[in-house]
Amino acid sequence: MSEAAERRAATSEGRELRADCARCFGICCVAPAFAASADFAIDKPAGQPCPNLRPDSRCGIHRDLRQRGFPGCTVFDCFGAGQHVAQGTFGGRDWRESPTTARLMFDTFAVMRPLHELLWYLTEALALTPAGPLRDDLAAALTETGRLTDGTPDELLALDVDAQRDRVNQLLSRAGAQARAGREGTDRRGAVLIGADLRRAELSGANLRGACLIGADLRGVDLGAADLTGADLRGADLRGADLGRCLFVHQSQLEAARGDHRTVLPPRLRRPAHWSLAVTPIRPPRGRTAAARRRR
Repeated sequence: MSEAAERRAATSEGRELRADCARCFGICCVAPAFAASADFAIDKPAGQPCPNLRPDSRCGIHRDLRQRGFPGCTVFDCFGAGQHVAQGTFGGRDWRESPTTARLMFDTFAVMRPLHELLWYLTEALALTPAGPLRDDLAAALTETGRLTDGTPDELLALDVDAQRDRVNQLLSRAGAQARAGREGTDRRGAVLIGADLRRAELSGANLRGACLIGADLRGVDLGAADLTGADLRGADLRGADLGRCLFVHQSQLEAARGDHRTVLPPRLRRPAHWSLAVTPIRPPRGRTAAARRRR
C-alpha cells in the first residue's frame, strides 16, 4: 500500500483525524471535568456543559479563550473522535436527547479519543517508515485500530484501551528509532525537565518521548529528528527553535508552547495564532559571550 493510500485509509469512513466541531455536539465541552487552574478559569464536573457552550454546540467565547482564562481548551485535540462519535457511533443523535444517551456518548468518547490519537500516530509512522516488516506491522495496526473505532458503544466500552495503546506504542517506538538511525541523540525519554534551560543542549535526534518540558527554554535549539511523542510542551519557549524535521509532533503540542516567526515547523503544521510576531533577539546562555571573546 502506498503512503498516499495509507493516509486515505486512515481518514476515510468517518475517521478524519482532525476535529470538525461543526459535525460534533460540543462533546469535549461537556464530557470532561475542568479544574480551576492556569488552564481553566472555572471548576466543571464531568458531564456538565461548560457555561460557555451555546445551544448550537458552539463556544460562546471561542475567539477569546486565552484572554478569558481557558487556554486549556485551545490545546485540546480530539483527533476527529468527536465527530466520529456524534455522526458515526451515534448516527447524528444529540446527547441532549436523553440522559441515557448523554452518559453513553460521553463514556464512548473517552474511549474513541485515544483510539483516534493512535490512528494519527500510526499514520505519521507510516510516512516515516520504508517498505519492510515494520511498515507492514504498522499498516496492520492502523487497520486494526480503525476497525475498533467502528465498534458499537458496548464494544468500545468493553475495549482494553491501555492494552491497545501498549501494542501500538511498541511499534511507534521502533518506527521512531528507525527514523533516527544514524542521527541518534541523547536518550531523554520520560525526563522531567520542567523549566530547564536547554539552549546549550544537543537535542538533534534525541529521544524525548514522554518528556516533561513544561516551561523549558528551548530557544534556538535544533530538534531535528528528535522524537517528541507525548512530550509535554506546555509553556515551553520554542522561539527560534528548529522543529522542521522532528518526529511525531502534533498541532496541540505547538498550541501549548510559545514560539515566534523564526520557529521552524514541519510543513503539515500551522503556526499558532498566539505566537509572538515580534522580532526578539535570542540571547546566548551565560558564559558563551566570554568564550566567544577569548576565541577572537
